[in-house]
Amino acid sequence: MDLKQIESFVRVAELGSFTRAAAALGIPQPLLSRHVRQLEVELRQTFLLRNGRGVTLTEPGLVLLEHGRGILHQVALAREDLEATRGALAGHVSIGLPPSLSKLITVPLTLEFRKRLPKAHLTLTEGFSVVMNEGLRSGRLDMAVLYNTPHSPDIETQVLHSETLVLIASEASVQRRPGLKLQDEMPLSILAQLPLIVPSRPNAFRILIDTELDHLRIKPEIVLEVDGLNAILELVREGLGFAVLPPYTLSSFQRPHTFTTHKLHSPQLECQLMLVTSARRPSTETHKGVQALVGDVVRKAIEAYA
Repeated sequence: MDLKQIESFVRVAELGSFTRAAAALGIPQPLLSRHVRQLEVELRQTFLLRNGRGVTLTEPGLVLLEHGRGILHQVALAREDLEATRGALAGHVSIGLPPSLSKLITVPLTLEFRKRLPKAHLTLTEGFSVVMNEGLRSGRLDMAVLYNTPHSPDIETQVLHSETLVLIASEASVQRRPGLKLQDEMPLSILAQLPLIVPSRPNAFRILIDTELDHLRIKPEIVLEVDGLNAILELVREGLGFAVLPPYTLSSFQRPHTFTTHKLHSPQLECQLMLVTSARRPSTETHKGVQALVGDVVRKAIEAYA
């Protein structure tokens, strides 16, 4: 095995196509096919099955993909550490961001990254917790910003910010319910009286809402499950229900004043925003610098909006 063969296989496996992988690597497709075939002959296994739409992984292929990603990751770390001996932080860093935070921090995070690490390369990925955790496990992500991540020996966490979810309403959602009067602060039990638009499980906000209402023995009226925070807020604006989200999610809208936010108590819905990294992969000086950068940007962005 050599690195070119491993890189060729991993790229084909990830893209699901020899044609797309050859274009991504900038090499002729026959050469790419030869790299993969050499691996299969040497290891006496079939890793990829061709079909009309591309390729699929065999069980041995899935095993090799996991190891191949790890090998390529270790090589990248070695290159970064060697580059750091020259006094410059370089290399590639991939960060996962939740949809609720992505629009708020993508621009300031990118600008600050370029300022502090001009020789490094940044990849930002938006997605939900399940996808982010898989990315950390497989090595596709170096770190991710996640909510309420449970403790595990496989990961390391750093709390960046503690946020309290609020009830979000609109003029239309209130007008459709004559007699409803919302206060600036209300007990959490008020949610039993309101039609809610929420993300589906296993979204961290949804799990938190369900857990606390279950403790109060309250069954919420879920009128819609929508896995898109902007879509949820658009539906609230149209008067179809109410949302329970962090207040900074309104930063995605050009006219956030069309919404009202209401604090909830007894109990409050506390959500911790965490920077999560894999405990099984070594961290370079570049990664450590980016972890500090992400913490600074997240705190400043949220505090500025608040």
